[in-house]
Amino acid sequence: MNTSSQSGALAPLTGGKLVLATLAVALATFMNVLDSSIANVAIPTISGNMGVSVDEGTWVITLFAAANAISIPLTGWLTQRIGQVKLFVWAILLFVLSSWLCGIAPNLPMLLGARILQGAVAGPLIPLSQAILLGSYPKEKSSHALALWAMTATVGPIVGPALGGWITDSYSWSWIFYINIPVGLFAAGVTWAIYRTRETPVKRIPIDKVGLISLIAWVGSLQIMLDKGKDLDWFTSPVIVGLGIFALVSFVFFMVWELTEKNPIIDLRLFKGRNFLGGTVAISIAYAVFFSNLVILPQWMQQYLNYRSVDAGLATAPLGIFAVLLAPVMAKIMPKSDARVLATLAFLGFAGVFFMRSFYTTGVDTWTLVVPTLLQGIPTALFFVPLTAIILSGLPGDKIPAAAGLSNFSRVFAGAVGTSLVSTGWNDRTILHHAQLAEQTSVNNPNFVASIDALQNTLGGSASQAMAFFESSLNTQAAMLGLNDIFWLSAVIFIAIIPLIWLTKPGKDGSAAAAGAGGH
Repeated sequence: MNTSSQSGALAPLTGGKLVLATLAVALATFMNVLDSSIANVAIPTISGNMGVSVDEGTWVITLFAAANAISIPLTGWLTQRIGQVKLFVWAILLFVLSSWLCGIAPNLPMLLGARILQGAVAGPLIPLSQAILLGSYPKEKSSHALALWAMTATVGPIVGPALGGWITDSYSWSWIFYINIPVGLFAAGVTWAIYRTRETPVKRIPIDKVGLISLIAWVGSLQIMLDKGKDLDWFTSPVIVGLGIFALVSFVFFMVWELTEKNPIIDLRLFKGRNFLGGTVAISIAYAVFFSNLVILPQWMQQYLNYRSVDAGLATAPLGIFAVLLAPVMAKIMPKSDARVLATLAFLGFAGVFFMRSFYTTGVDTWTLVVPTLLQGIPTALFFVPLTAIILSGLPGDKIPAAAGLSNFSRVFAGAVGTSLVSTGWNDRTILHHAQLAEQTSVNNPNFVASIDALQNTLGGSASQAMAFFESSLNTQAAMLGLNDIFWLSAVIFIAIIPLIWLTKPGKDGSAAAAGAGGH
């Protein structure tokens, strides 16, 4: 979003009003980012309480992300129709309402419906919070405003998993959604009290209805296909084949329509720019790998290592420590650095972290789990800002809102797709490793017979009890090997996409760098 007209017409806020306004806007951002990660550690509990598989429970995350991705490109049009401040406050209040609906949901379909609503109304919160903050500070202090914004956005990954785990274990998973209610009401109330006299101009402009409907059609059908593919045995199922064909046809129609529409909902012509194309593809693939691993790591810890939700959360929480500490540093070094070098260092850092994880064993201790997560905070700090700066560099000012919206749409949707693909990939690799390990479980294998006899003596039970224990160990080992494959492939992907960064042109566009701070 662009606040130049607003900041040009209105004086910056000062004193206590500025502090309170920053707190309110930051809390709205924090609430949104928190909700993207807080459910991760609660998925096994939610799934168990609702009598569904963990794979089905993962829909709680992916459908939120898909709905969020669809609504992001609508932010510019809605802002012009409703006004920046009103839209921001309404988005917060609807987020509060949908959070309450999530909390009271008695079954998975109702929870998923509430999460879709929550993701949809969350779309405008991130870009508007950044725009409102920039309009509140003097121009020379914009880097400080964006550093505060980035710190708020990165606190979510620290607090989310640990807070979600503690609430789930100590109270009920419903409270991971209920906590948004007081935070949201405070943020909406303070924002309205301070900013209602600082509203942006409103004008009636047409919306690309055909583009919007076709966007919802292909994104929705593709996401359902990816989420249900594993359960329905992929393309042996006529349902999956039908969804795939519908998604493909809708996508092709969407592309043709948007490229010929005068006022498209998504300006695909932006991909003609080398920096926008390379940067957007790189950040989307990277975020898909980054986010999907954040989802499956705590699931594995709870399902196979018997971690409680709160312990899984605490083990993954250190991710945000370096990300927060380095956020102000990034604001200072970005204008003086080549963003391509910083982004390359980020990808190398991610590759190193995932390579470390690819050597995990079923006997892994907490310290070995925490160290890569702590180190991952360093490339996380180097990740969003430089890549978004590359994406927006060289663009005229009037194109930056559309470009930011499209790149955010691509990134968030890639996160949803990546989560579905990685969950499926982990399951497939686990099945493969289970089959390979099970080949050794034959009565003709003297080592296997000796192991069962030893187990029977140790457990003091029957042969069937010993076999059940052995099968459980086999499942755990297969899941570990499958996850190691995912970690190794994740490291390879981060290395493989580095050339995308270097296809872009070098640039030190100040406005792009500033806008890049909103990449979270």
